[in-house]
Amino acid sequence: MEHTDHILIVDDDREIRELAGNFLRKNGMDATFAADGRQMWAQLERGTFDMIVLDIMMPGDDGLVLCRELRSGKHRRIPILLLTARADDMDRVLGLEMGADDYLTKPFVARELLARIKAVLRRTRMLPPNFQVTEPGRHLRFGDWRLDTTARHLLDKDDTIVSLSGAEYRLLRVFLDHPQRVLTRDQLLNLTHGREADLFGRSIDLLVSRVRQRLREDARDPALIKTVRSEGYVFASAVEVLEA
Repeated sequence: MEHTDHILIVDDDREIRELAGNFLRKNGMDATFAADGRQMWAQLERGTFDMIVLDIMMPGDDGLVLCRELRSGKHRRIPILLLTARADDMDRVLGLEMGADDYLTKPFVARELLARIKAVLRRTRMLPPNFQVTEPGRHLRFGDWRLDTTARHLLDKDDTIVSLSGAEYRLLRVFLDHPQRVLTRDQLLNLTHGREADLFGRSIDLLVSRVRQRLREDARDPALIKTVRSEGYVFASAVEVLEA
């Protein structure tokens, strides 16, 4: 029997809930509604969902708080798409830091919401089983290095900060969250570039090279990020999660 994707829409605006839900149903998905965080948790206890569409601006616990709580609990693996009415980048940045998979700015076209949902589900299903993300606010230590996941700083053994671009940080974070596991180029590309991945082609090799330079790796014989021929890359070092 073919699986029907079930989407939980969490928004205090009834018109938006019904508009989005009706459009998803017309396009082969199922939709359940919640008006706030309390109803969201109740629905999660009653049913199983493939994805959560979560509004940021809601009474009570807002979407950012709920996103953080989802990522630290038993529902951590459900993909999350955030809705924001703010035009600036702050909600988007905070949401992605909290673990959201994508975002959409209000007002939105229902067809774009459907496209974003499908893209996130497609990317999520490409990932290996038990794919996890370290909670924000932790330090990740590997060898002589440490990554501060709050400040997004890479520090060497002398606590000197090594500057990272946004894409370099995201790639290193993926490796550190999943050490000693082979990751394909397509998986790395989707995780570092998200919905813009198709625009970057095979640029993941260049990005890996740049991260190796930041880690002062020998390009001919890297000790940390190793190439697995015909498959992708593997982060070869053990990683320790530290409290900030």
